[in-house]
Amino acid sequence: MKGKNYHFFYQALVLIFALFCTNFIVAQSGNVSGKILLGNSQPLPGANILIKGNTIQRSAISGNNGDYFIENLPYGHYDMEISSLESETKKHHIHHNSPKHVSNIKVEKASTKELEHVIVQTTSKKKKIETTGFAVTVIETKEASLRNLTTNELLDRSVGVRVRQNGGIGSNVEYNLNGMSGSTIGVFLDGIEVSTYGSSFNLNNIPPSMIERIEVYKGVLPSHLTGDYVGGAINVVLKKDVSQNNFTAAASYGSFNTFQSDLGGSYRDKKTGLAVRGSGFYTYTDNSYETWGRSTKYVNRDLQQIPYYRAKRFNNTYKNIGGRIEAGFTDTKWADQFFIGYNGSSNYTELPHGITMATPYMGRFSETKAHVLLLNYIKRDFLIKNLALNINGTRSFRSTYVQDTVGYAYNWDGKIRETPTEEYLLDESGNQVPKRDSLGNIIYRKDDQTVPEYETETVYIPLKTLLGGQQGRKTITNTDRKITNVRSNLGYLVANGHRVSLNHKYEATDRKDEDLFNQNMTGLATVSKISKHILSMNYEAETFNKKLRTNILGKYTNNRTSQTSYEIATTDNVNTLIRKDTVTTDYNFGYGATVSYNILSNLYLIGSTENSPIMPSDEQIFGDPELNILSNLDLQPEKYINYNLGFRWGPADFGKHRISLYGNLFWRNGYNKIVRQTVADSDIEDEAEADIQVTKYVNLDQTQAKGFEAEVNYVYNNRLNASFNISKFNNLDKSEIDDQGNPNAYYGHQVANEPYFTMNLNTQYSFRNVFQKESVLYAYYNFGYVGEYYVVRGEPSWSKTPAQIPQDLGFSYRFPSKKLIASLDIKNIFNAEVYDNFQIQKPGRGIYFKLNYTFNTFL
Repeated sequence: MKGKNYHFFYQALVLIFALFCTNFIVAQSGNVSGKILLGNSQPLPGANILIKGNTIQRSAISGNNGDYFIENLPYGHYDMEISSLESETKKHHIHHNSPKHVSNIKVEKASTKELEHVIVQTTSKKKKIETTGFAVTVIETKEASLRNLTTNELLDRSVGVRVRQNGGIGSNVEYNLNGMSGSTIGVFLDGIEVSTYGSSFNLNNIPPSMIERIEVYKGVLPSHLTGDYVGGAINVVLKKDVSQNNFTAAASYGSFNTFQSDLGGSYRDKKTGLAVRGSGFYTYTDNSYETWGRSTKYVNRDLQQIPYYRAKRFNNTYKNIGGRIEAGFTDTKWADQFFIGYNGSSNYTELPHGITMATPYMGRFSETKAHVLLLNYIKRDFLIKNLALNINGTRSFRSTYVQDTVGYAYNWDGKIRETPTEEYLLDESGNQVPKRDSLGNIIYRKDDQTVPEYETETVYIPLKTLLGGQQGRKTITNTDRKITNVRSNLGYLVANGHRVSLNHKYEATDRKDEDLFNQNMTGLATVSKISKHILSMNYEAETFNKKLRTNILGKYTNNRTSQTSYEIATTDNVNTLIRKDTVTTDYNFGYGATVSYNILSNLYLIGSTENSPIMPSDEQIFGDPELNILSNLDLQPEKYINYNLGFRWGPADFGKHRISLYGNLFWRNGYNKIVRQTVADSDIEDEAEADIQVTKYVNLDQTQAKGFEAEVNYVYNNRLNASFNISKFNNLDKSEIDDQGNPNAYYGHQVANEPYFTMNLNTQYSFRNVFQKESVLYAYYNFGYVGEYYVVRGEPSWSKTPAQIPQDLGFSYRFPSKKLIASLDIKNIFNAEVYDNFQIQKPGRGIYFKLNYTFNTFL
């Protein structure tokens, strides 16, 4: 195997060198920069600059100081077009023939225009990312930040993304990208794994107002995200612009006693370049929404289970607070950006049930805290011209406390369950009363004529849990994690259109699990560690007048996992302390490639392939009591061979109409796929046994997924914006042999507990001058569809999750000052049944109101 790995790596290096030699073209080029000025002297931020030549087209957006920058533009004659929300469109001609061409352009102030033009301005940045050859979708958050939408809700509406959330706000989340999930998917915050920050600071609670954009990759990842992933990634890019001093604040309140607020601001001293940016948020909710589906079961006094019981969720409170502050310098001689910072957050989460909803919990909760130190350094022309260095590092200190000590069983009505028992009847003297027949004779037992039968009556007493806790034995645990995560990227522009980058990723998690309830285990914590080094190299090329873009990736991964645990064994009434040490090491090679070809002016053909193993995460190996996950030290790495082929067309203008299309086919072959263990119908006698409280991650020997995704976007007269997307695939179990060595009875079945058919329709329409001049009213409508799927292997009819059709309606009103925006959102307006993992029901209809206010240039 080692020889084959080296052989593949050698072949990849030879291929990179060959493409480099073939595509190497030296052309005279230089940078074009300048400022866009409104009138005579006022800088114009957010202006869209489009440069067109005979065969070349470039674009940029002016910064808050009106400045723009276009790198490595070949010498020649170009036409520039400048458009903006606040200015009239202007055309300008330049003759570019120097390494640094400076062109300051004055534009005239425009009459009233509509806010929707912001979408047009940001399209160029979005399009630049989406046409690099990667299977990627860019989600813009400016509009969502003004509404009562969470980041996860925004993601769940995008093409090919399914957000698996176990209930309401604050519940556990898992992401599925066209059948890829778990450790195959990277979830990043500015290029650093979001798991570094813990559950108190992730996509579940970071407000969209803190986010500039979200990049969703499916398949091969770009150099700045290279890691131990193969299914794709979600990269959340936080706002970083500090060129304008401002402060924003927002607050919302809605159904289920949900309160959310966030604030943010930035300040920069123009003389020294010192900049400070900060943001924070607070969330509280009871999550007391009503459930009524099959998963909500009521157990009556006779221990009969009654499904479809209508009840409000309880023991489901969620509280979260978080903040982030960074200070540093921008645009200095020694750094384009240098920031150090601190990210702090904490959660209080009540845990209402286990893996399924059948058994409600009372008194089980978790508390998490995270303290994260941040470092970010970016420098173009580092030491030498065209050499760029980017270092992004974090040091995280996380803790998770879980308590479960309530010893009574509860029903979904919030009351303690009762169980029948018999009590003897007593006479006035306290003696047991014997049973008598109709003639008054004492009735004796048939097997013993000398012992009388006594009168009894059935009474109902509170039912205690079997082991004293809601989810087994009484539990008080604490898990501490120290996480180091550093990513370094060194890129060199060899020539115009040819770039080589070397990337190193180091990630280490030191984990300590303590049993605080069991006195016999005091001081005997389980200590675990996962560490990995990932070294990768990318070669990016733009050839054929920049119509053909290629990116070739080769990577080497070294992993080490260790654990020391203790257990007490009792033999002949003698306790013996047993120590267990487990160490595993592994290394592997992976490679991939992307290609994008600009067939026509707005038509791009996009393809990619990747072959790479993925190591399990610490949660998958060592478990997580907060998420009801048991450990599995025998879990094996998974491996995938993936292919993507698609196209992107547009946006194309037809008068008042603008349209763009996207489509992608994918074929994924998985080996040792890691999934949450589901119940098989052959292992249970009735459906009640499928109601599990805990599970673990296991390997599926082989899977295969084939499918497609597509999206169409339409804009009319810059007032109506509509998008429709669809994703459908068949992720099949291709394992020929089961765990016992027998033929797999589920060969060719869809992988259980995984939705595979989704659709979304998102629309927005704007009305000008409603109630007040210079005001804008936006109306939103969202239609979602999730096809039916089964949660039990073997697909028994009772395990089918029905098709889901949630619909949302919303309104936002921007006041003439442009500083205050009020929003109203009605989610799931028809109160549809909505489910997710293991048929956990999600919130029904909810109404939310939000206010946003922006203070500009307050310093």
